[in-house]
Amino acid sequence: MERSAIFAGGCFWCMVKPFWDYSGIINVVSGYIGGSLENPTYNDVCSGNTGYYEAVRVDYDDEIIDYKFLLDIFWKQIDPFDDGGQFADRGHQYRTAIFYYDELQRKVAEDYITKQEGKHDNKIATKILKVDKFYEAEDYHQDYYKKNSNHYNVYYKQSGRYNFVKGLDRRNSDRELLKEKLSDLEFEVTQNDMTEIPFENKYFDKFDKGIYVDIVDGTPLFSSADKLKVNSGWPSFSKPIDEKHVYCRVDYSFGMIRTEIRSMKANSHLGHIYDDGPIELGGKRYSVNSASLRFIPYNKMKEEGYEDYIQYLQD
Repeated sequence: MERSAIFAGGCFWCMVKPFWDYSGIINVVSGYIGGSLENPTYNDVCSGNTGYYEAVRVDYDDEIIDYKFLLDIFWKQIDPFDDGGQFADRGHQYRTAIFYYDELQRKVAEDYITKQEGKHDNKIATKILKVDKFYEAEDYHQDYYKKNSNHYNVYYKQSGRYNFVKGLDRRNSDRELLKEKLSDLEFEVTQNDMTEIPFENKYFDKFDKGIYVDIVDGTPLFSSADKLKVNSGWPSFSKPIDEKHVYCRVDYSFGMIRTEIRSMKANSHLGHIYDDGPIELGGKRYSVNSASLRFIPYNKMKEEGYEDYIQYLQD
């Protein structure tokens, strides 16, 4: 079902592209919310006297991507401790807020903020506010990153947001914990989108009975029953155990256009999907990095709490 969510994360030019990277997004609209002036213009909002936030309305299919995951995307783009603006952009219109449409969104957002506050000593400045009138911004602001890509790229980097989002001027506590938990290779693959060396990884030629789970949080991802015998150098599968446990987004890296696979809950980079799988199995091949997975043997599944997934391995 199509639903909407509204987020204020500083300059709305910079908040559109991050959402478009994910499957399940229907539209991302730049606009203004939170003020009292009717039909505000960009100049009105920039004056700082109207009470408006620059924000984006994200229209999404909740059967493909859920509200909690949208919060994860939003959270990675902002500095939630700064109540004076975002990065080099200072002023009321650049403050951060989550606007909720209904009580369910409010509850999910409040739980999310509470969890984030538990990880830090500083007080989070991001507000949770009820949606009122959302005004769409002028046409030239919509999809600015596409229409004015050269200026956008320069602005995005000079604003300080690029370094922040990439983690170049901060060390997120979650990432630090993962560095302790994972090997160097597992961390680089899952967190920094690295691809491991083909034919030199632990599962490319493993066909024992069992399931493969996310190395980060243990979510079941793939079954040995769906593992393909191909000569790619990486473990390949015809499908995931559950489509809701993974999501896809466009990957433009290395001058190519590919479809990347990531885990829905932990947001781990897994690999890529290709259209060269067996036709009788749907034609897809999920090529996955071994370093993003942990194998649970069939005879250990119940012991490790995966008894509900034994059904995926029974003839």
